[in-house]
Amino acid sequence: MSFITKRALSTLIPPKVASPNAIGASPNAVRMQKVVNFYEKLPRGPAPEREAKGLLGRYQKKYFGKNPSGMPLVHAIAVLALFGYAQNYYFHLRHHKNNAH
Repeated sequence: MSFITKRALSTLIPPKVASPNAIGASPNAVRMQKVVNFYEKLPRGPAPEREAKGLLGRYQKKYFGKNPSGMPLVHAIAVLALFGYAQNYYFHLRHHKNNAH
């Protein structure tokens, strides 16, 4: 048999079917006990509410938290209006400031 054939056959056969320490016990029982131990360590009940940090966190908690509202939409429109007026002033209105005669 060539090396390539031996290599192809060796990948089909698992190296160890059973480990020596699990010969006396059912391998499924050991695996299930590990799963049970993992889930026993997880916390129970609802997750604690996270504290809002920073300006953006407090804003999100106030307007997007338990009682969401439409105020962020109003805030966005106001910011865009102020930004638009600032642009108009900078690019156009400042040239006509004292030329009212």
